[in-house]
Amino acid sequence: MNLNSWSPLEEAFFPKSNFNDQNVKLPYLTVDNFPDLGLLTSLRFLEWVIQNPNGVISLPTGKTPEYFIKWTHYLLKNWKSPKVSSLLEKYNFKTNQKPNLSNLKFVQIDEFYPLDPIQKNSFYDYVKHFYIDGFKLSLEKSLLINSREIDLYNKEPWEQVFPESKIDLSLRYRNPISLHEEKQQESIYLIDQWCNEYEEKIRFLGGIGFFLGGIGPDGHIAFNVRGSDHNSTTRLMETNFETQAAAATDLGGIEISKNRLVITIGLGTITYNENATAIIIAAGEAKSAIIQKSLESAPTIKFPATCLQKLNNSRFYLTVGATKKLTNYKKVYWENKDWNLKKSQRALLHLAKEKNIFGKKISLNELREDSICKNIPNLSENTVSEIIDSIDAKVKKGIKQEKDQVYYHTGPHHDDIMLGMMPHIIHLIREPTNKHIFTNMTSGFTSVTNSFIRKIIKKTLDLFHSDKIQMINYDNFFTDGYKYRWDKDVYHYLDKIANNDIQGQNRGLSHRVVRALVEVYGVESKKQLEKRLKTILEELDNSYDGQKNSPKIQKLKGMVREYEEELVWANYGVRVQDVNHLRLGFYQGEIFTEQPEDLRDVAPVLEQLKKINPTVISLALDPEGSGPDTHYKVLQTIAEAVRQWSKIKDLSNLRIWGYRNVWYKFDLAEADIIVPVTLNSLSIMNSTFMNCYLSQKEASFPSYDFDGPFSELSQKIWVNQHRDLQLMLGRDYWYRNESPHLRAVHGAVYLKEMNVSSFLSIARNLADAVEGSALFKDSI
Repeated sequence: MNLNSWSPLEEAFFPKSNFNDQNVKLPYLTVDNFPDLGLLTSLRFLEWVIQNPNGVISLPTGKTPEYFIKWTHYLLKNWKSPKVSSLLEKYNFKTNQKPNLSNLKFVQIDEFYPLDPIQKNSFYDYVKHFYIDGFKLSLEKSLLINSREIDLYNKEPWEQVFPESKIDLSLRYRNPISLHEEKQQESIYLIDQWCNEYEEKIRFLGGIGFFLGGIGPDGHIAFNVRGSDHNSTTRLMETNFETQAAAATDLGGIEISKNRLVITIGLGTITYNENATAIIIAAGEAKSAIIQKSLESAPTIKFPATCLQKLNNSRFYLTVGATKKLTNYKKVYWENKDWNLKKSQRALLHLAKEKNIFGKKISLNELREDSICKNIPNLSENTVSEIIDSIDAKVKKGIKQEKDQVYYHTGPHHDDIMLGMMPHIIHLIREPTNKHIFTNMTSGFTSVTNSFIRKIIKKTLDLFHSDKIQMINYDNFFTDGYKYRWDKDVYHYLDKIANNDIQGQNRGLSHRVVRALVEVYGVESKKQLEKRLKTILEELDNSYDGQKNSPKIQKLKGMVREYEEELVWANYGVRVQDVNHLRLGFYQGEIFTEQPEDLRDVAPVLEQLKKINPTVISLALDPEGSGPDTHYKVLQTIAEAVRQWSKIKDLSNLRIWGYRNVWYKFDLAEADIIVPVTLNSLSIMNSTFMNCYLSQKEASFPSYDFDGPFSELSQKIWVNQHRDLQLMLGRDYWYRNESPHLRAVHGAVYLKEMNVSSFLSIARNLADAVEGSALFKDSI
């Protein structure tokens, strides 16, 4: 790798980077955390701007550039301050001259089409807010994708030409079968012509000089999805499922993103200027698999980022978590002499997969001949059996019955507990001396679509008009009667599930909706209730998909999710009063969310801990992600509450169970408790999910790994985890086992068990990886 191509700023990051990795086709720099990734990117951008004050730039949208934007704002605002001067000196910044961004020419990378540019979820609005206005760039010198300015047939608006915003690109190649299709065909040609002219404008400028982009789950750069031609230009195109799933949150659901096309610059657009500086940024372990394929593969349309290999100044900037699947990272891990039992378990599983034989049948000679297993300390005839026994002990721990325990189950969102560890809870809940308390930390309103709320409001209005909501006829209902018997709504609904009475289920849900409306809007009468139902429908009808709702609609959505959670656990005898909803204040639905605060967010959790006095806490324990998210912030909130609690109470016997669900997975070695899952448990989990998580049945915000409800994805994960167990322990371990429970097992849930000290240490290390150094916290 040619080190002469690194800039002075980049060279300052060499001590933290593995820039001599011989397995990669593109150079990369590694930083410790997400804010440092933003700092490196911001400094490199400003370094380039000083050298190219009239250059052409293209910058990304979404959550990934959060700290790039924040650092750039901070540096430009405080350029002459001692703190920034010290920072510039530390990172080899060769001039004190403040960069002037006003002469730069900005090129927008992509946009959904059709989408009104005034919508807050449009990339046009993002670019205008964060870059044009935020960086003080010239609007006149910018090339932006304003969908309203793209002419269509007879200059008609897209609402007329493309009803429901659906565009059939087959009209490019087939004959239209109606007058309306003729309009659509001509309009598609006009859009294509606009894209061609947009491309010509970029090339007239000499191409893009500084390109900064993120990378999607399928490896897409801009909206150039897997399979895109490396010579592609600006175009109107369809996307794939992974990209649609990632865009679902922005657009208000997968139902919308599946039908929305995109306009994107091409891979050939990005690489047109052979002297361009092109940087891809990625953070977190979730991106590590696609990073490995993008960096270690020869140019291929399967991995769009490999097109950057034709540029001498292309780079990847990564956090440590994003490098964990790289060959060099794994090589260093295995060659490290620091071995423990977990590492030996990973090594044996690796060999079992490589040879496709059961782990328990691997011989000592096979261990010695393997490049990884030969490093296991004190190899002997007993090595394999000792590793197998250690895994067997985890399984036995997963079926152990406990008594006289108080479990405090926490979830960032309303389905996280179920998807993370429901089979274990069902197992433990059968013991009457145990007590289970469930707490959902956020209101979860962002996962409820407008179309779902609109549907249940209409049903409620219909039931109101047919006098089927009889509780509102009581004299005191609107004063204080609505506050009582909320549990009745739950048991009414479950009774109607048992009876297959769909209309009865709708009534049960509507009862809860009416109670929520009285609480949220202060409804005082039947007349006001009817009016409120109608005004909510009007508000929703006048909202665009993906628009941030008013605070009261947000609260209503959250209360529907709370009802769903009560339904889930009532299936297993949990009282409504034992299902808590904290609605932590940091959760506000913004693209860049707030950090948890002690009084607002930590204090309510601490009060619950002191009141409940749990012996076991369960929580979502995810690895480093692409920056701060809800799971991470809830984890840090709980960690701080536990830390404060430990100052006033001896917590030496407190156990903490970490679970993961559809977003991240433990490997077999990370798990301390392995919960066997029977076919019956799999069936129960799926039916409970589909019957109770009413707003989630349609999978409007799916994982990019699976097109379907989360319950089915969890089942898939648990079955795959059992497959690894079976490979290690052998099939006969299960079907010949003395335990009837284990003979019925076809899945496995992995949990990590911690004491307070180890949990707080993990939380602190995760905070360092996500939030970075005190410099960032003090500065921004």
